[in-house]
Amino acid sequence: MHIEHLSLHNFRNYARLEMSLPTGAILLYGANAQGKTSLLEAIYYLATARSPYTTSDRQLINWNADQDLLSFARLGAEVVNASRTLNRVEITLTQEQNGPNGERLRKDIRVNGVPRRVMDLIGQISVVMFLPQDLVLIEGSPSERRRYMNDTLCQTDGDYCRALGTFEKALIQRNALLKRIAENAAGAYELDYWDAQISEAGAVLIAGRQRLLRDLETRARRVHRDLSGDEEDLELSYRPGFMPTANNTGQLSFDVPGLDLNRQLDAAEITAQFRDRLNETQGEEIARGMTLIGPQRDELRLMVNGRDLGLYGSRGQTRTAVMALKLAELEWMRDTIGEWPILLLDEVIAELDAARRAYLLNRIDGANQVLLTTTEPDIFTSTFLDRAVRWRIHQGQVIPDSDAEG
Repeated sequence: MHIEHLSLHNFRNYARLEMSLPTGAILLYGANAQGKTSLLEAIYYLATARSPYTTSDRQLINWNADQDLLSFARLGAEVVNASRTLNRVEITLTQEQNGPNGERLRKDIRVNGVPRRVMDLIGQISVVMFLPQDLVLIEGSPSERRRYMNDTLCQTDGDYCRALGTFEKALIQRNALLKRIAENAAGAYELDYWDAQISEAGAVLIAGRQRLLRDLETRARRVHRDLSGDEEDLELSYRPGFMPTANNTGQLSFDVPGLDLNRQLDAAEITAQFRDRLNETQGEEIARGMTLIGPQRDELRLMVNGRDLGLYGSRGQTRTAVMALKLAELEWMRDTIGEWPILLLDEVIAELDAARRAYLLNRIDGANQVLLTTTEPDIFTSTFLDRAVRWRIHQGQVIPDSDAEG
């Protein structure tokens, strides 16, 4: 998979950009705040309809566009997959006046000119992104790790992505209903509908996350042993916010394990247990006005030699574990979709020592298209620089490096 052409209009600091992208490695270099990261962000946004850097789509619109009658940003890409099919993906963000309620942002998605939903982006452009901020996968809050699992699965699994949307909407409604019941403004019987919604959708999330982490752990453990010289063992410890059991007794034991990475319960098995557990906790949830169990409380911990990296890991161990996890994600994505995804590496190489830098570049060597950003092109080996296309990014302009292309 690779992008043949990228088009940006009023996106971040790009007023207008039309560029053809070659396959292979593309090195984007230049000073900070010139637009290197924005190019990677644009590709990621076209793949997922979400920015890895901000939760506000409004911030993606070029600030100069506010002077226009209609403030908008448009992103487009022509992408070729393994079967040589060419598809065009386009997203338009428009800041509209919404009467007395002020402004609202409209997001329009088109695939080959046809209006589509966010769901329809799945598989159009597949990306794996490496960021210095990936350390939050260990050091950050549980919500960061849940978002990582959601973002990874939503690129490949339409059922998971639909279940995620259903679950998030149903959870909001159920929590609001719990508060109304506590205030004697509604009856407990009204929970039945929302219990069915979140137990069915939540079971899909739990089963999907368990499958993903099982596959990632196998790959990440192998990479981690390479990086640590066979001295450390990496484990992904999944701690679901609802723990189904093998015999539906609600009891865990060494003989009857709950949901772990070595065995798999399907969504139907989880649904039934989830629904029963919601009935059992109903009184407490009404008293507290919130849903107390479910995948919205899932946690993922990374362990090395049995110790939690988030609590006891050194900076070096944390970086090594994150790199192993991201390389595992890359391998998993390639195996799942049957081709290399597009790789985006934003200032990651400078964060690594020479040995890990060489290891990473070697592992991604077979990818069809890799975009890397850096402020220091000299940290790359001459061998890499000779075969990479080099573009200097300056004030929202892409300037080909004639020496590299010559």
